[in-house]
Amino acid sequence: MIRLFVSLLLAACALSAQADVRLLTSIKPLQLIAAAVQEGVGQPDVLLPPGASPHQFALRPSDVRRVREADLLYWVGPDLESFLPRVLQGRDKPSVALQDEPGMHLRRFEALHDEHGEHDHDAHEHDHDHRPGSLDAHLWLLPANARVIAARMAADLAAADPANAARYQANLEAFEDRLAALDERLKARMAKVAGKPFFVFHEAFDYFESAYGLRHAGVFSVAGEVQPGARHVAAMRERLQKAGPSCVFNEPPVVPRLAETLTAGLQVRLAELDAMGMHAPVAANGYEALLESLADGLAGCLEAL
Repeated sequence: MIRLFVSLLLAACALSAQADVRLLTSIKPLQLIAAAVQEGVGQPDVLLPPGASPHQFALRPSDVRRVREADLLYWVGPDLESFLPRVLQGRDKPSVALQDEPGMHLRRFEALHDEHGEHDHDAHEHDHDHRPGSLDAHLWLLPANARVIAARMAADLAAADPANAARYQANLEAFEDRLAALDERLKARMAKVAGKPFFVFHEAFDYFESAYGLRHAGVFSVAGEVQPGARHVAAMRERLQKAGPSCVFNEPPVVPRLAETLTAGLQVRLAELDAMGMHAPVAANGYEALLESLADGLAGCLEAL
């Protein structure tokens, strides 16, 4: 009986020595990467609810408490979550702005304008969320960046929870292997639609496009609920007419009111691309599901042209 009691006591001590790491991410795509690293050990939490925009979000008092109580917090950086810096000043635990992480491949909108050429430059001027020269903060859509993010999370988790360090490393390696296999499949599929014209309402997909040899033909951004004037709509419709059969992509959860007006009577297919992974499962393969959903949306529409 004494021996059994000692064994149970030692087991309880071992369990108590394992850190209950509370990992919080600002947005769901980062939560999906964390879920792959924490598989079988813990479940990451996320600040923004589904459908919320990281560009315009107001923290509730309960959100502020979660920010301050999390053991590890990951966000893209002030170029995306402008609501976070002031709250983070009150944190005394690690907060990682991933746009500053060594090894990240970053893009800036000024350079992207040059890549797309002078004709496309006019279209980019209408993307009010993204000023020329500013950082393209949708960095999670590049698989190479996801690997860097996952590696940083695995290292931080191992330091906070040494008892599970081997599991975090194994999860990281499994994630990298799955991502490499998915990357090859997506490259093969996207190669078949490269060069087909498509337009977006929000300049959010350049990292994904650059990874798979795609390039949007223009951006039809709308500032909030402001409707563009008739002359501007006519100019955008002219661009669509010149492009011929093409796809125009919006992001959930709202279809811009401009969409129907812009595409009526033209050889244009309207479709949806979700950069935030609204419907992706928070599971080990959730990040891959996000990428596959983007690929299905893009290729599914372009293949039908």
